[in-house]
Amino acid sequence: MIYSRWEFVDMLYLVATPIGNMGDITLRALEVLREVDYVVSEDTRKTGMLLKKFEIKKPQISFHEHNEQRSLPRIMSILGEGKSVALVTNAGSPSISDPGFVLVRSAVEEGLSVTAIPGPAALVAALTTSGLPVHSFTFRGFPPRKVNARKRFLKVDADSSHTLIFYESPHRLIAFLKDALEVYGDRKAAVANDLTKMFERMDRGLLSELIERLEAEQLRGEYTVVIAGAGKTS
Repeated sequence: MIYSRWEFVDMLYLVATPIGNMGDITLRALEVLREVDYVVSEDTRKTGMLLKKFEIKKPQISFHEHNEQRSLPRIMSILGEGKSVALVTNAGSPSISDPGFVLVRSAVEEGLSVTAIPGPAALVAALTTSGLPVHSFTFRGFPPRKVNARKRFLKVDADSSHTLIFYESPHRLIAFLKDALEVYGDRKAAVANDLTKMFERMDRGLLSELIERLEAEQLRGEYTVVIAGAGKTS
């Protein structure tokens, strides 16, 4: 046993996995993955690579936004039999802009035990390295894809003093930043990409400066955008 005062029991484990650097997997996460009966994965191929790296062999169950209603009864049945299940996503903490909420809610409603094995989360890594205020923040996840819906989404927090955090894809990043500039004005912001990886990058500046800088580049990977709250100048 790696840790004192902790004992493995059968329940649903929400296991955080690395957001980039495989070295960020925790000892406790590895211990749980080795002990559980099943691993529930957003992408079984990607999770399979993680398990293989650490020489872990476990049956996997696919669970993502397109099949969660079909997979949920099977997973609940397994938990109801008193077996242990680890829920993981492709990167970071389960249920944070990833599948998981439906399963956790169902387990809680059935009175089953649920616990988190904490670890990496892109929103926390981006926030703490952004240089923007961290004492209060609002995580908004992925914005809507369509322009009008996205602008309405942004306007909800236009007067909020909290630092705002968003996830965005490379294909919509520039459009999102332009809409944010229109809705919020030219606030301080930071755009994070490939955090914890060898070529991790954090661009900081006003929204207008970030747009000009990033428009000229070929964007890849997932992005985390941190924007200062209303009235925040430092």
